[in-house]
Amino acid sequence: MNPLIIIGAGLAGWTTAREFRKLDASTPVVLITADSGDFYAKPSLSNAFAQRRTPVQLISTPAATLAQNLNVTLMAHGRVNALDVAGRTVQFTQDGTTHTLAYHRLVLATGAHPIRVPLQGDAADQVQSVNSLADFSRFHSVLNPHATGADSSENNSKTVVILGAGLIGCEFANDLALAGHQVHVADPAQRPLAALLPEAASLQLRTALAAAGVHWHLGTTVQAVDAAAPSPTEARPLRVRLADGSTLAADAVLSAIGLRADTTLAHAAGLACERGIVVDATLQTSTDHVYALGDCAQYASAGGRTLPFVMPIMAAARALAATLAGTPTPLVFALMPVSVKTPALPVVVAAAHPSQAGQWVADPGCDDGVWRFLDTVGTQRGFVLTGPHTAQRAAFSKATAP
Repeated sequence: MNPLIIIGAGLAGWTTAREFRKLDASTPVVLITADSGDFYAKPSLSNAFAQRRTPVQLISTPAATLAQNLNVTLMAHGRVNALDVAGRTVQFTQDGTTHTLAYHRLVLATGAHPIRVPLQGDAADQVQSVNSLADFSRFHSVLNPHATGADSSENNSKTVVILGAGLIGCEFANDLALAGHQVHVADPAQRPLAALLPEAASLQLRTALAAAGVHWHLGTTVQAVDAAAPSPTEARPLRVRLADGSTLAADAVLSAIGLRADTTLAHAAGLACERGIVVDATLQTSTDHVYALGDCAQYASAGGRTLPFVMPIMAAARALAATLAGTPTPLVFALMPVSVKTPALPVVVAAAHPSQAGQWVADPGCDDGVWRFLDTVGTQRGFVLTGPHTAQRAAFSKATAP
């Protein structure tokens, strides 16, 4: 039998392999990944600096161990060049040699790419994004250039400018501030997490992060990043120019303005793609025997949305594994609140569907820490909890209609 091939070794890829092995111990499984395949928790990338964790320390399970435990043939550092969905083959290059491998079924878990906006300046190419362990390693080396070994406690304060006050931008801002760095955040919106939170909750977060040392530059954007001229009074190597005319000296610039599903392979193979790779309720793409999940997928079960969060990936992997093992299983998403990792003000948000009509309503008895999203007939369709009220997550989840 030709193998089940999984492309991608992130949470989606490895979890699909693990869940499939619970149901099918004999079908060959091949996992192809452009990186080493070592497993790490991606959410830990945005809270590792305060914990003094190095890139090596973020790896929870080496790829070789996972491959052995799950009886998976791992093709690490393999670059997939093309998919032939009619002939049911995958072409990839590994160690300079190109291979063509036939599949019985194919799973695309190719993830997403950071969105980058064009910037002016002769140092625009030094702007970084963190969406993988390799990205984190590069960013870590900028902030800790002399760190050695797996356990370095070096903490020379640096100045970091972050583009974007969304979820990842706020998490990195809080983490870097806790680690002792000077943090500036620029965003065209007037408040952080403006797309997710009601205004009052967003303002709470802005105040809490400011108290933690974050400097806000809201209602403006970064226009240019230039190399700084040598100066005896300023050692920071970058000059960041904002649209409002102000200039910031920085050691590093981090872009955190969102993710875009990686549909490159799927699109080239003729699969239907919109905001992500379009999949039906069983996670099948527009072509038989080809499936997708994770950050690259656009889920019919979620009303055509992409869901780049841990809980949706876990639910999708379990449903897909059952389908691949011979029991077609439609994916049904339960309510999946998201915890925002901002210790300055913990936040839990369960957002209503973007097309849902309604409004945010503050709970008058909860000291400005609870908001409910009510539809036009007063049914609760979402909620936001901040501070100590995040402990009520389970109760509010039960009270929220799908």
